[in-house]
Amino acid sequence: MKINPKFFIGLGLLLIIGYFLQDLVLSDSQYIIGVKKKRQEKDDSFRRVNGSPLSQAQRDTFKNLPYYAPDRAYRLDAQYQGFTLRDTLRMATTGPQPEAYLRWGQATFILNKQEYKLTLYRRAFGTDTTLFIPFADRTNGLATYGGGRYLDAAVPAPDDTEITLDFNHAYNPYCAYNNSFVCPLPPAENRLNVEIPAGEKAFHE
Repeated sequence: MKINPKFFIGLGLLLIIGYFLQDLVLSDSQYIIGVKKKRQEKDDSFRRVNGSPLSQAQRDTFKNLPYYAPDRAYRLDAQYQGFTLRDTLRMATTGPQPEAYLRWGQATFILNKQEYKLTLYRRAFGTDTTLFIPFADRTNGLATYGGGRYLDAAVPAPDDTEITLDFNHAYNPYCAYNNSFVCPLPPAENRLNVEIPAGEKAFHE
């Protein structure tokens, strides 16, 4: 029986598609496992006496922090533009004194078919090795902390034009758990008119 060559071509295409679909599923699975592992590590650190923002009374009843389910759709590849002139911003805080940050660059990303921008900062006086991205979105005061949340990102190389913003790792400032802490507030340029249902939710004792 003569077999049409198109059969083999079709079979080959199906095998290739199946391979890539399997790789994609496994990749997503590994990503989700990684996000959950980091969250577990953070929960464990909050139970310890040293370094936890929780009081002893809070730690006695603490189980875990509330999060949105990991969603790779909120791990975004953004266009990065480093600022040539890195001026200093006196960022408002929950306390009486602002804190000094350098305006390091800008990330432009697409979410829900709309373009958004976030300014990336670096502490003016310190040894931080990552960029600091305080942001507010339309979930604040509802599902997430009313004062906004934070993201960290690796400092791009001078010739880099892209940066990854992973909102699954968005986290609350310490003042969301304990009023004795003073925390920077997201500047007006980082207040997004969109819901970002990813990362850490509001903390309720």
